[in-house]
Amino acid sequence: MGLFSFIKDAGAKLFGHEEEKALETKSIEEINFEKAQKLMNEITALGLPVDDLNIVIDEDRAVVFGTPADQETKEKIILAVGNTEGVAEVDDRLEVANPEPEATFYTVKKGDYLSKISKEVYGDASKYNVIFEANKPMLKDPDLIYPGQVLRIPPLD
Repeated sequence: MGLFSFIKDAGAKLFGHEEEKALETKSIEEINFEKAQKLMNEITALGLPVDDLNIVIDEDRAVVFGTPADQETKEKIILAVGNTEGVAEVDDRLEVANPEPEATFYTVKKGDYLSKISKEVYGDASKYNVIFEANKPMLKDPDLIYPGQVLRIPPLD
């Protein structure tokens, strides 16, 4: 458990243009509730198994509760929530039954690509696929990463 920082203005958009306009007439509580619902739907759509998932939005912080299947799923949930535009922090309240060693997180910089990141963190550019696989299903293509995105960097076995 902990607090994870993200770049607030980077990441996937929760709402389309028409939805954004509709939010202008709602209270902050209604907006935060709708954002939380969208994030929970995204976790479900990604197929990340978690029992009793609940997300509470407080300004630009997302507080995430639940019991994920394992440490990897926990980290992917944190990243899926944090790599969303408008989220600057994720307060991790997820409880894993059997904690495993944690992966590190890496924030993509301009000019980065997975083999470059792999060379930096593992000393071997050819290990880029380890990073790609560790970030599925959020990453669909190893060439589609963007500055500000946060990636899981698992330990090598």
